Amino acid sequence: MKKSNDLKQELFNKCQVFIDNRLKAVQLTIWEIQESLTSETKSSAGDKHETGRAMLQLEREKAGRQLAEIQKVNQLLAKIDISKSSNIIVLGSIIYTTQANYFITISAGELKVNNQSFYAISANTPIAKLLLGKTVGDQIRFRDQEFAVIKVI
Repeated sequence: MKKSNDLKQELFNKCQVFIDNRLKAVQLTIWEIQESLTSETKSSAGDKHETGRAMLQLEREKAGRQLAEIQKVNQLLAKIDISKSSNIIVLGSIIYTTQANYFITISAGELKVNNQSFYAISANTPIAKLLLGKTVGDQIRFRDQEFAVIKVI
């Protein structure tokens, strides 16, 4: 079995890849919208042309907001110190419970390492808010289910 720091590093790396992939996808979308705006010619019929441009502008604004959100998440991820270990659940902790395993960093969904599943969740999710500050043996009640913290790394 891997050492706990190796496991944390691997989960952290998977979160970084997740956010990098989202960043690339949004940047591609922005580039495609920009290309569409640039290639639109005035020879298009007036109202239809203006409507098309307006829709592209809205899409570009939406993609811009997504880009800003991804950059914010990326900055948060960069601030997490995974070298620290604590008995109390904090940002960057790996938590084993009787229900599931969690990694409190960013919302990146289910991550698999060594045939184990971990749910990468951000600190502001409802489940993370319940877990933060807890220690081994604490009971958590979430969505009418009760489970216990087994291990914190």
